[in-house]
Amino acid sequence: MDFLYSLYDALVSINVPGDKARAVVDAMERDMGTTLATKADLQAVVAANKADLQALSVATKADLQVLAAANKADLQALSLEMDAKVQLLSRDIKTLESTVERDLRLLESRMTVRLGSMMVTAVGIVYALQKLL
Repeated sequence: MDFLYSLYDALVSINVPGDKARAVVDAMERDMGTTLATKADLQAVVAANKADLQALSVATKADLQVLAAANKADLQALSLEMDAKVQLLSRDIKTLESTVERDLRLLESRMTVRLGSMMVTAVGIVYALQKLL
C-alpha cells in the first residue's frame, strides 16, 4: 500500500487539498479492495481448486470402481447365460444327430426291402422269360 501514500504525496504536491487527496486515496483503496484480487485471494482460489480437483479425482475413482464392478457382474451374467445357451445347443445337436441316425437306419432298411423286392421281381421275370423261351 506504499503506492497509495505515494499517490497522496503526489496529489498534495500538485496543490490538491489534503482532505480531497485523502478522499481520492480512500476511494481508490476501496475500489481496489473490491475489484482487484490480492495474492491471498488467488492463493485461496488455488487451494479451493486443488481441493475440488482432489475431490473430483476421488469421486471419479469411486465411479470407475463402481462401473468396473457392474461390468464384471454383467460379464459374469452374460457368461452364465452363454454357457446355458451352449449347453442347450449341444443338447439340441445331440438330439438332431440321434434323429438323423435313426432316420438313416430306417431309410437303409426301406432301401434293403425295396432292393430285395426288385431282385425277387427281376429273378421272377428272368425265370418267366426262360420258361417262355
